[in-house]
Amino acid sequence: MQARKKYVLLGLCMCCWLLLYYWGGLQERLLGLITHKRGEVARPWPSWLDRDLLPGYADQAELQNDGGSGDSPRQRRQSWAGIYKDSRCRMDTCFDFARCQGQSGFRVYIYPPEKGERVSESYHKILTSVVESRYYTSDPREACLFVLGIDTLDRDQLSTQFVPNVDERIRGYPLWNDGRNHVIFNLYSGTWPNYTEDLGFNVGQAILAKASLNTEHFRPGFDISIPLFSKEHPQKGGERGWLVRNTVPPRRKYLLMFKGKRYLTGIGSDTRNALHHIHNGKDIVSLTTCRHGKDWEKHKDTRCDHDNQEYERFDYQELLHNSTFCLVPRGRRLGSFRFLESLQAACIPVLLSNGWELPFSDVIQWNQAVIEGDERLLLQVPSTVRAVGIDRVLALRQRTQMLWEAYFSSVDKIVLTTLEIIKDRVYSHISRNKFMWNALPGGLLVLPEYSTHLAHYPFYYLNLGISPGQEFTAVIHATSPLVSQSQPIMKLLQVVSKSKYCSQIIILWNSEKPPPHRSKWPPMPVPLIITDGRRKVSIQVREQSSHITCDYILTSDKIDFAFHVWRSFPERIVGYPPRSHFWDPVKKAWGYTSKWTNEYSIVLTGAAFYHRYYHHLFSHYLPSSLRVLVDRTSNCEDILMNFLVSSVTNLPPIKVAQRKQYKEMPTLQGTKTAPWVNPEHFTQRQECVSTFASWFGYMPLVHSQFRLDPVLFKDHVSVLRKRYKDLERV
Repeated sequence: MQARKKYVLLGLCMCCWLLLYYWGGLQERLLGLITHKRGEVARPWPSWLDRDLLPGYADQAELQNDGGSGDSPRQRRQSWAGIYKDSRCRMDTCFDFARCQGQSGFRVYIYPPEKGERVSESYHKILTSVVESRYYTSDPREACLFVLGIDTLDRDQLSTQFVPNVDERIRGYPLWNDGRNHVIFNLYSGTWPNYTEDLGFNVGQAILAKASLNTEHFRPGFDISIPLFSKEHPQKGGERGWLVRNTVPPRRKYLLMFKGKRYLTGIGSDTRNALHHIHNGKDIVSLTTCRHGKDWEKHKDTRCDHDNQEYERFDYQELLHNSTFCLVPRGRRLGSFRFLESLQAACIPVLLSNGWELPFSDVIQWNQAVIEGDERLLLQVPSTVRAVGIDRVLALRQRTQMLWEAYFSSVDKIVLTTLEIIKDRVYSHISRNKFMWNALPGGLLVLPEYSTHLAHYPFYYLNLGISPGQEFTAVIHATSPLVSQSQPIMKLLQVVSKSKYCSQIIILWNSEKPPPHRSKWPPMPVPLIITDGRRKVSIQVREQSSHITCDYILTSDKIDFAFHVWRSFPERIVGYPPRSHFWDPVKKAWGYTSKWTNEYSIVLTGAAFYHRYYHHLFSHYLPSSLRVLVDRTSNCEDILMNFLVSSVTNLPPIKVAQRKQYKEMPTLQGTKTAPWVNPEHFTQRQECVSTFASWFGYMPLVHSQFRLDPVLFKDHVSVLRKRYKDLERV
C-alpha cells in the first residue's frame, strides 16, 4: 500500500508539471501574438526607467539608448556566425599537419605583392619580421604556414588603408584552400557605429592573429590574440622597461591613473563616460576629454568644458612614470594602446574591457601581471587596488617588465611569438610548457628542440634549486701542424687533462695539413676527440657541445678556479681575456676596443666557460646572415656569442684572475698565420659590433667592473694555505 501511494503521488506531480509547462508556454506565445498585433516592439532587457537606480551615471535618454548596437546575444551570435563560418575550427580539424612534416619543417611563405600593391607601415614591419626570421622560405612547396601579401591590418571601411575586394583576390590564390594553413594578421575590424568583428571577407579556415578579439567568438587553441600596437612601434629591439630599480615600498605618487578620450556616443562610451566618478585629483587621477574627432562640438555635453580644462592640468608621461596602477578601459574596440604603454612603464594595468581575450592568452599567465576589472563595477576599482599588498604590487610590476621585454617591445617579438605559438601547436610533443613562457628569459629564447626538460637550461638552475654538472668538455682550436711534443698545444693538452673536472677534450683541427694519427698524440687520462675544424665556424659551433674553449695558455689552477666560478653563474660566460665596446659619437656607431680599462663587456671565448645550450642557440636562433658573416671572415664568433648570451641574461660576463698574462698560442714558422696578426682582423671586429647591434635592434652588451679572485688571493699568508697557488705567478 505504501508503495502504491508513492507512485500515485509521483504521477500527480508529473501531471502538475506538464500542465504548468503547457499553459505557461501557451501564455507566452499568446502574449507574443498580442504584442505583435499591436505593433509594439519589445525592448532589450534591461530598460531602466527609474533615474534613482543609477544616480549621476546618465540621464533617462542615455539609459534607454546605451550607444551600443542593441542587438540581443542571439543576434550577435548569428552575425558572428555569418562572419566566421568556420567558428568551430581547431588545429586538428582546420590545419594540414602534413605540410609541416617534411625535411623543411616549420617554414613560412609570404605571397608576393601584386604590382602597385601598397601596404601600411605596420604591415610592412610584420612582413619584414617574417622574412628576417629563421622560418622564412621563398618556396611555397616548403611552406607549412602562409601569410598574405595583402594588407589586412585595417578593415575599417572608413579608413584610408582599407583594401577592397580581398575576398575575390584571395579566392584566386591556388594555395588559398579555404584559408587552411594561413595566418591573417588584423588590428582593426568593423566600422562606425558598432565596430563589429567583420573583416569584410571570409577568413575560412585561416588562423586569426587579431587584436581586440572577443572571447565569445575566439577559437581556443586556433586563433591568437595579439596586442594593439601603433605604427611607431619599433621593428626590432625596442625600448627597455621603465622599472630601473625596485623601491620598497613600491608605491608611487599616484595610486591609479587614466588620461584619454571620452566618447560621447556610440559603442565604448558607457565605460569612459563614467570614469570621472573615481577621480579625486589626489592619488586617483582619471581624466577624459571630449576634444577629439571632427564633430565633437556637436555632441558636447555639460561636462565637456570642465573635463577639457582638468585634462590639460596633467602630463600623460608624468602620470605614467609616477602611478602604481593604470586604468586600461576599452575604446571603440576591446583593445587599447594603453595596454602596452602600461606594461612598459611598469604601471600595473587595471583592465576594464569585458570579453577581451588578452594577447597570447594561450601561453601567458596574465593574472601575474594585470588586474582584470569589470566595466559594470567601476566604483569598486579604487577599493580593489587599495587592497593590493606591497608584495603583490612588487611582483606584478616585475612581471610587467618581463612580459614587455620578452614579447611586446617590438614588432619582431610580437610576430615571432605568434609563429612560435603556432609551431608549438604543430609540434606539441616538443613544445614549451607554461613555465618556460612565463619565466625569464621568455619562451622565444627557449628552443624546445634542444630539450623539454627545465634542468637542461642554464637560466633555470636557480629557480629549480639545482646546480650544473661537475664536469666540463674542453674544445681546443688547433691552427698549426703537429711538429714536436714541445708545441704549446701539447702543453695545453696536458694542463687541461689534469683538471679533475675535465670529462673529455675535443680538438678542432684548423691546420691546412691533415691531423696526425692518434698514436702521435700524448696519452690522456680523458677521452681525446679530433674533428675537422676547417669547415665553417658556425658548423663547428653547431656540432660541438662544450663548457670551455681554449686558445690561450692556461694552468690547471686557472681552469679549476674559473670552472668553480662558472658553476655559481652557469647562465653567464666566465673567462679570462676581457674586451669592451663603446659608443663613438663622431662616427655615431658602436666601437670595439682591446685596451685594458676599469670596465669590460666582453670575455673572449678563447679561454672561457659557458653552457652548451648557447651553442644550440648560436646555430638555431641567430639568423643565417650573421653566421655567414662569421664564416666569411673567420672572425667575430666570440663577439657574437657574447652578444647572444647578454641578450638572454641582460647581464655582463664575468672575468676571473688579475693580470694581463693571457697570450694567444704562438704559431710556428712556415705555418698558417694566426688571424689576430692580420691588420684587418681588428677592423673586422669593429664592423662586427655595429652589425650585430643592428640585428638585435639595441646594444645587449653590459659593462661591468666586477672581477672574481680566490679568497686568499694576494693575502700575506703562507702559500701552502692557498688553494690556487698558480694564479699569483707571473
